[in-house]
Amino acid sequence: MNVLLLGSGGREHALAWKLAQSPALEKLWAAPGNPGIAEFAELADIAVSDHRSIIDFCLRHSINFVVIGPEAPLVAGLGDNLRTMGILVFGPNKAAAQLEGSKSFTKDLCARENIPTAAFAKAESRDGALAALDDFGIPVVIKADGLAAGKGVTVAMTREEAEEAILAIFSDAGASVVIEEFLEGEEASLFLLTDGTTILPFGSAQDHKRVGDGDVGPNTGGMGAYSPARVLTPELEARAIETIVRPTIEAMARMGAPYSGILYAGLMLTADGPKLIEYNARFGDPECQVLMLRLEEDLLELMAATAKGELAGRAAPHFSNDTALTVVMAARGYPGTPESGGAICGIAAAEVGGALVFQAGTRMEGDALIANGGRVLNVTASGKNVREAQAAAYQAVDAIDFPTGFFRRDIGWREVVREAP
Repeated sequence: MNVLLLGSGGREHALAWKLAQSPALEKLWAAPGNPGIAEFAELADIAVSDHRSIIDFCLRHSINFVVIGPEAPLVAGLGDNLRTMGILVFGPNKAAAQLEGSKSFTKDLCARENIPTAAFAKAESRDGALAALDDFGIPVVIKADGLAAGKGVTVAMTREEAEEAILAIFSDAGASVVIEEFLEGEEASLFLLTDGTTILPFGSAQDHKRVGDGDVGPNTGGMGAYSPARVLTPELEARAIETIVRPTIEAMARMGAPYSGILYAGLMLTADGPKLIEYNARFGDPECQVLMLRLEEDLLELMAATAKGELAGRAAPHFSNDTALTVVMAARGYPGTPESGGAICGIAAAEVGGALVFQAGTRMEGDALIANGGRVLNVTASGKNVREAQAAAYQAVDAIDFPTGFFRRDIGWREVVREAP
């Protein structure tokens, strides 16, 4: 099978690493890719937003299967365009990708289907949003209604902070906002493969969104993650699937927009049970990196079965019992204005002990590897528990020379505390 993988981040590097292990793979291409992905795939200089060029490339190179990594092309309808040309695709069509692309769409669906989630209000004007704040207590959650790469959410601890978040969102023309009740509990991420009918659990993870140690500072796209999320017990996972995920998949099918691909359910584990925070229409980043390290099955075969609607009768994919943990090394200034151009050395030394360094925002400048994004490296390792995985990951981090980068020192700290005797 000739496969085209779309994307250029750490998620796509992890997917390329796992796809390359499949006996069914004839050739792997990636567009636009990055220097790390180039170890496993031939790169094509095509932007994921250039649908016409992607289709032309598939036709010229006999691509059988396209794996869409990031959310933006899914929300823009690339899956629809490829399927129209008879090309097999892993990832939902535009209508189904609204589960990520429009927070108001998802909240309305939850209201119709009685899916447990936070109370909410929508507003399409600044004044309307400020007025809607009166219906909520403090803290309150303010979300931009659209794609924001994991950074469009503010948990406001004061009325003033909530108003500032609303004003910032409406500084962009055509913006809208979703205001949500603040939920108490611990967050967990649940991943599921679905072909629009059958649902198969695909692991769990917990990530760290805040930029600084101790979960302080602004939200980011993710500063690290570990898998599995042991706080999401088998009982809670089954409850989330039956009360949240299955009603969603069934509702999308009734709407004529069946969901096919990976569905990422962000959950809050409250005293009343799991509640939906949000959906993503693709693998999380950096959650994908730890899931791929634990997956013990053929990723390409699983993805193809999903795309063909052939999940019925299959057992859930098998994952290692070990814990995987990843640490994000980011460029100084992230998540604001990251510093570009910093040199990176020591990746080979970092991987000597068995860790894997997935490249997220890098480029080559001559023979030198250079930082070229906010999140630059995902240093990933496994162990019998979080403490072991954490130690292995940070040993690898310390072998990397990236003077203009930074990272958190406490990824996995909650689980380490739980594991303590």
